[in-house]
Amino acid sequence: MSGLEVHDVTVVYPGSPPIVALDHACLSVATGEVVGLLGPSGSGKSSLLGAIVGFVPLTSGAVMWDGVDVTRTPIHERGFGLVFQDGQLFPHRSVARNVSFGLEMTHVPAPERDRRVEEALTLVGLSGFGPRPVDELSGGERQRVALARSLAPRPRLLLLDEPLSSLDRELRDRLAVDVRSILHTTGITAIVVTHDPDEAAVMCSRIVRIEAGRLV
Repeated sequence: MSGLEVHDVTVVYPGSPPIVALDHACLSVATGEVVGLLGPSGSGKSSLLGAIVGFVPLTSGAVMWDGVDVTRTPIHERGFGLVFQDGQLFPHRSVARNVSFGLEMTHVPAPERDRRVEEALTLVGLSGFGPRPVDELSGGERQRVALARSLAPRPRLLLLDEPLSSLDRELRDRLAVDVRSILHTTGITAIVVTHDPDEAAVMCSRIVRIEAGRLV
């Protein structure tokens, strides 16, 4: 298929007893689709994102993109982007240098890098914010910077792990609409992890539930 396919993925963390985080999980996401992943704490949502991105090793199963098995492809070669719950910005870098991080790591030339940084900041409503220190930003602005940083390398798949949960209700509602608009504008394929059904309904075109490591 065109897009992402998680095929029969199991993830077991070592321990006594071992913890089964994902239990033969299967998920298909078509190119350009925005899927919401809904489930309670401990259901395996973040483990599934980690398995897709590549920093959580699979016990069994496969992650495919456009029919190609990327299970053993290094993280930086998968072309997938990830937005964390708290943004995880670099405090010693300006807004622009946070957004440019992925482009620097892939050695994008400086003129193209600067152009794509400003393009990403404009897309998230932060045009002109490039020189600002990140510690001067509000919570909502910081999450927009984190989103811009993930969009700047133009990933083929964007994964958002509870991207709004640290914000207050009013800001979450407003930013959910903005995120939906950004994903629609870019046409990017995305998975949005959340525990909030209303938030998922706003941002996503389809919602799937995960319970005890299984997609149901």
